Amino acid sequence: MRIVIKLGSSTVTQGGALHAPRLIEYARTLSALIGAGHDVVLVSSGAVAAGRRMLGDAERHTVAAKQMLAAIGQPQLMALYAELFGHYTQRVAQVLLTRTDLERRRSYLNARHTFDALFQHRVLPIVNENDTVATEEIRVGDNDQLSALVAGLVDAQLLLLMTDQDGLFDKDPRAHGDALLLPRIDSGEIPDAVWKSAGGKSGALGTGGMLTKLRAADIARRAGTEVVIANGADPALIPRLIAGEGRATRFVALSPPRDARKRYILGGLRTGVGAVIDGGAEAALAAGKSLLTVGVKTVNGEFDRGDTVNVLALDGRTIARGLANYDAQDLQRIAGRRSADIESTLGYDFGAEFIHRDDLVLL
Repeated sequence: MRIVIKLGSSTVTQGGALHAPRLIEYARTLSALIGAGHDVVLVSSGAVAAGRRMLGDAERHTVAAKQMLAAIGQPQLMALYAELFGHYTQRVAQVLLTRTDLERRRSYLNARHTFDALFQHRVLPIVNENDTVATEEIRVGDNDQLSALVAGLVDAQLLLLMTDQDGLFDKDPRAHGDALLLPRIDSGEIPDAVWKSAGGKSGALGTGGMLTKLRAADIARRAGTEVVIANGADPALIPRLIAGEGRATRFVALSPPRDARKRYILGGLRTGVGAVIDGGAEAALAAGKSLLTVGVKTVNGEFDRGDTVNVLALDGRTIARGLANYDAQDLQRIAGRRSADIESTLGYDFGAEFIHRDDLVLL
């Protein structure tokens, strides 16, 4: 299973400092998940809190000050994660993203391939927003939403939002002793009463409260990812949540991840661009394989890496659509060439495929 786990500031910190005893338990739990064959992404808050701890607890509210704190705290956060996961021989990688990285098709494709390579090598990606350089125009806004977008990027089956509450309640449990946990939300539209119950202000260290988690859950479930909001105080709860157990609020996915990805690919089509392929490549696509550059006969139109393009048979039939791994100019140079010749021809390569099977929709 492919799982995205988001840890909020209230989970990774205690008293304004990074909570190492809890984080080492997360390191143990996540390392065991990867060892069991799961693909795991960790979206972690805590960089600003770590930076604030180093410079003192004085409040700094300006954008520049928060970016400074993130710049100071991010290395501290990653150094701690590298040390803790190292106790379990689990390798980690830092991935910093902005909204632009997830909206532009070329950078989206680059990010997706990076995650795939990390999964292949059993490395844990640790994700945060690139707060140091992000402006208002390119910020995702909060790590809850970032985790939802990352779940869609990697086709995750499950998103776990670990917070300081057991889940979503019908009213604020901190103010109402009779508040009831909402264990499951499976309706097409989240009821207005649920949105109202999630309203509230953010915590001192975080940028979002339960409302941002509800928004993130709605984004992810529409992209085909099941979402769970649960208490992050005990990392041992995670295996139970994966098994469908444990006290939490669970949001049912509205479609399978693959169906959501197909809609993404089909929705970005530019007319008149793509490639004509030979009979051998057509047979390979029908068998569920990727489209290699060796099977491309001619190139139609101008397109960039990451654009959605048509794939045509020799008789002119449109047989597939997918995300181009090479732009039109590069493809002109390597069309019909074998994989081993790509780097010597271009001076670099993005892989043997013009369109990877995961980025392809047969028509």
